[in-house]
Amino acid sequence: MYDVHSHWIPPEVLDWLKTNGAIEAVWEQKAPDKEPFLTVGGKWSFELKRAFYDLDVYLADQAASGIEHTLVSPVPQLFLYEAEPDMTNELAAIYNEALVRLVDAHRDRLSALATLSLNDPDAACDQLERAMAQGLKGAIIGPGVGDVALSDERFATLWATADRLGAIVFIHPLLNTDKRIQKLMMPNLIGVPWETTICALDLILSGNLDRYPHARILLAHGGGFLPYQLGRLNKGYEVWPQVKARLDDEPAAYIRRFWYDSVLWSPEALQLLCSTAGKERVLPGSDYPFDLKAWPPVTSEEASVRDWLGLTNA
Repeated sequence: MYDVHSHWIPPEVLDWLKTNGAIEAVWEQKAPDKEPFLTVGGKWSFELKRAFYDLDVYLADQAASGIEHTLVSPVPQLFLYEAEPDMTNELAAIYNEALVRLVDAHRDRLSALATLSLNDPDAACDQLERAMAQGLKGAIIGPGVGDVALSDERFATLWATADRLGAIVFIHPLLNTDKRIQKLMMPNLIGVPWETTICALDLILSGNLDRYPHARILLAHGGGFLPYQLGRLNKGYEVWPQVKARLDDEPAAYIRRFWYDSVLWSPEALQLLCSTAGKERVLPGSDYPFDLKAWPPVTSEEASVRDWLGLTNA
């Protein structure tokens, strides 16, 4: 069994957060039966479970669930796109170097993705180049920076780099900030898959997938709501020239160019995703160790994860 959606925070990163006064990081004990919550930048709050940073716990949980190999990602709360670029660059360097050491020490069990400074696109290109030269498989990124989408021209060089390297680009959303849903966990429940949906459709309609066909884009949480509305997208392509303008084919064809994790908690939804995108495009993922994790991960039997991760000869 494999897991392509799992998160880890190296102790070096936590030490950096505790000593760097430029980044607002608050540890708070919210309940006696919970680990402390870490809040970054005043809004990205999550329970800092030991499994996030205690390698013995992390690896033991993988083994107990029969997971043979895990693709490790940085946590989205530490993308730091809203910080000054020098701070984002500094943390990215610490995070990525720690992940390189982690993978080197556990190459049989772990692969990893880098974090990139999307708020400094030139630096992000260099970070991706360096990370992959050191053995990482690509990078995890958010669906944009503020209101700037990933299809924006300022990210063209980064996409060209990912395309040239054949990098995995794992698009992982942050919490939605729409004022209408800032209650009852809706920023996570509906906002997270909505952010993925917006980003993925923009990459399709902008022609980004045609320009950079070798970047291997992985969408979190089963692709959000995208597969469910495929009929509407195809109809729009049929009747509206402005939808068709930048595309070589209808949206249904582009759905099969992404990869997807299986974090859906619903056999029916997973079956829809597999029939829409192709079983070979749906990979096992868990979102471990966050609260909303699909544990252990599930997927279709036909997904060739070892080949996708480049582990054929590992």
